[in-house]
Amino acid sequence: MSGWDDFYPLPMLPSWVPGAAAGIVSLHLIQKLLFPYFWADLRYLLKVLVYGLRVEMYRLQGRIVTVLDKFVKLAEKQPHKPFLIYEGKVHTYRDVDRRSNRVAQVFLHHGALKKGDTVALLMGNEPDFIHVWLGLAKLGCVVAFLNFNVRSRSLLHCVSSCEPKILVVGADLLGTLEEILPSLQKDVSVWIMTKDSTFPSVHTLLDKIEAASEDPVPVNRRSANNLKSSVLYIFTSGTTGLPKAAVISHMQVLKGAAGLWAFGATAEDIIYITLPLYHSAASLLGIGGCIELGATCVLKKKFSASQFWSDCKKYNVTVIQYIGELCRYLCSQPVKEGEKNHKVRLAVGNGVRNDVWREFLDRFGAVKICEFYGATEGNICFMNHTGKIGSVGRTNFFYKLFFPFDLIKYDFQKDEPIRNKHGWCEKVKKGEAGLLISKVNAKNPFFGYAGNKRHTEKKLLCEVFNKGDLYFNTGDLMVQDHENFLYFWDRIGDTFRWKGENVATTEVSDVIVMLDFIQETNVYGVSVPDHEGRAGMASLILKQNTSLDLEQMYKQVVTYLPSYACPLFLRVQEKMEMTGTFKQQKFRLVDEGFNPSTITDPLYFLDNSKKAYVLLTKEVHEMILSGKMKL
Repeated sequence: MSGWDDFYPLPMLPSWVPGAAAGIVSLHLIQKLLFPYFWADLRYLLKVLVYGLRVEMYRLQGRIVTVLDKFVKLAEKQPHKPFLIYEGKVHTYRDVDRRSNRVAQVFLHHGALKKGDTVALLMGNEPDFIHVWLGLAKLGCVVAFLNFNVRSRSLLHCVSSCEPKILVVGADLLGTLEEILPSLQKDVSVWIMTKDSTFPSVHTLLDKIEAASEDPVPVNRRSANNLKSSVLYIFTSGTTGLPKAAVISHMQVLKGAAGLWAFGATAEDIIYITLPLYHSAASLLGIGGCIELGATCVLKKKFSASQFWSDCKKYNVTVIQYIGELCRYLCSQPVKEGEKNHKVRLAVGNGVRNDVWREFLDRFGAVKICEFYGATEGNICFMNHTGKIGSVGRTNFFYKLFFPFDLIKYDFQKDEPIRNKHGWCEKVKKGEAGLLISKVNAKNPFFGYAGNKRHTEKKLLCEVFNKGDLYFNTGDLMVQDHENFLYFWDRIGDTFRWKGENVATTEVSDVIVMLDFIQETNVYGVSVPDHEGRAGMASLILKQNTSLDLEQMYKQVVTYLPSYACPLFLRVQEKMEMTGTFKQQKFRLVDEGFNPSTITDPLYFLDNSKKAYVLLTKEVHEMILSGKMKL
């Protein structure tokens, strides 16, 4: 027996162990096959739950902890850590805290501001934007971020819609102030970030900040009684009309600030912000995200494609932000040696096209693209935590439990959701484009727009699936595939109907930019007398040292697009008009239409009888209007 014992020095495994092991392996294979994103989804959901529980615990303990409270705490905990780096100068957490205290002291003694008053801020990207923002927040004021690209009538509209007691203007925007000053409401006190002023009745701020005390103002001025109380007004970009002031609560600021953390950023990261601070991506996700992490931010006055990567290398940037066409601008730069020689590991933003996404990764290395979806004023957010190219995020049963939403059928001609014979909206099938709506409830409220009850009500859908239910209308068309990935399809305003069919502007744009002489294209619909719907029109920017090849253009659109989606009109421009958040401006182009008598840019028309694009002359224009030219 001793001989056999030498052969089997270890006890034999129970008979059930191999079976259990085989079962575990089988389950793992089944999970990989049928639920490939299970663990990624679970990790993401746990992060969302942990953050939500943390906020809820504060509430149950009677503590309302805001992003500002977190910043003040960090200034005590890590006073010497760089918070902002701007044009090479380092501003530590303590520096920013003390200078914002000075701003608070100035307005406490000179501004006659009460807790809850609104102050409008018209400034570019600079440290004093953040100092003024935090200083006013320490007084319990609601700060309205004004878009510095908006001028005259539109800017006056923005100021009046948020009803500020004070307007603070940056030193480099005095020309903009001069345009609106004569028409500005007399009860708005104007302060400029200079030491002296040539404007009558305009106060200077810089001299008073430098003379003010660094002592903190009483904590009760900034304390929040409710996370749902307003703290900011952030204006929508206004791609289709005048901007609207979205009401932002403390809760929304906290959610926005958690974005970088949710994507995996840490306190050791250095975040590069080139987007305008008046936009929620830069202010909430960027600056708020830095505060949430206790990280460092490199702030740029203005985005520069040529300086972008050299800045990243210079400051050891690890996280970048993008929006709209920013990634494409980077890909359009001349190729240089060592483009992958940087420390950037995360790129967080929204609006990058599939082809640009792939090119960006191929060219600039293993950067994780963290695409997300979220409207400034919205109550729903999606995050692509898996890195699936083209997707804005994923959903599942548990996510919909916490953040209920649906994709519903939409009538583009009537510009409203489709309702069945019982008056209820209908959900689209997977793979079909539908209007994204999200349920409004106590956990996911919609705060609306300042000074505009009509616009607030317009964004809400009532009696959607059941009596008494209420949903936020995002105005965005989305597609959910069979793996539960979500894809942005188009804006309602950007989608037009022609020949009884829906035309997605992004689809047409993607086909046109495949041509090697096209730098950029902006597709929209224009009204044609006596025709239903809108005819497609494409504004084109040509690449340097190239010319418009009309034959190639015709061949491209008829080959890759349905006949109803082929643009009937082309407009060649020198420069593409953009909003301040790198989104294409369509409103003016739609308004101008295709009239060669009023448009100086070269115009072309798709003449089906000649199977070619031809020059759009006044004679051809008149034939179209009279109905002699068949469309």
